[in-house]
Amino acid sequence: MANRLSVIATRTGDDGTTGLGDGTRIPKYAPRIAALGDVDELNSVIGVLLSEALPEDVAADLLAIQHDLFDMGAELCIPGHTALTDEQVARLDTQVAHYNATLTSLREFILPGGTRAAAQAHVARTVCRRAERAVVALAETEAVNAPVRQYLNRLSDLMFVLARCINQRAGQQDTFWAGAQARQ
Repeated sequence: MANRLSVIATRTGDDGTTGLGDGTRIPKYAPRIAALGDVDELNSVIGVLLSEALPEDVAADLLAIQHDLFDMGAELCIPGHTALTDEQVARLDTQVAHYNATLTSLREFILPGGTRAAAQAHVARTVCRRAERAVVALAETEAVNAPVRQYLNRLSDLMFVLARCINQRAGQQDTFWAGAQARQ
């Protein structure tokens, strides 16, 4: 790893292209780069969430998710490469069920917010949805392994559940949406 990132400013992207892991160069606006960028942004947003005071189990799960997202980035960066597995998707399913089991069922929509950490989990959820849309758009023109799409779909659900769980553990109630009629 010591020599992998020895030169950061290569200037090779000055022409509006970027290099993929297989050595090919494509436009920076290409769907593959959009998906890769959105996944990278999601990983960064989760990093910001991890800077908050979080329950140990939540922090450990989020750190594992960051590693998974790096795997996903590698897969998106190298066409034809497979890095994300069905087991990683299944782990998210297990986590959603685990954290959701501690929450009261919802009968109404909730607003993003509560504690700062929960609000940040909601931001991660929305960035995750955008990354999912970018990956689905990429899959319209290029092959994308199913676990990549599935992982992002499950992760957005998990981020919603984690936002509620973070609020609950902090003693913060969810804020329920009041329709226009109720606000008058």
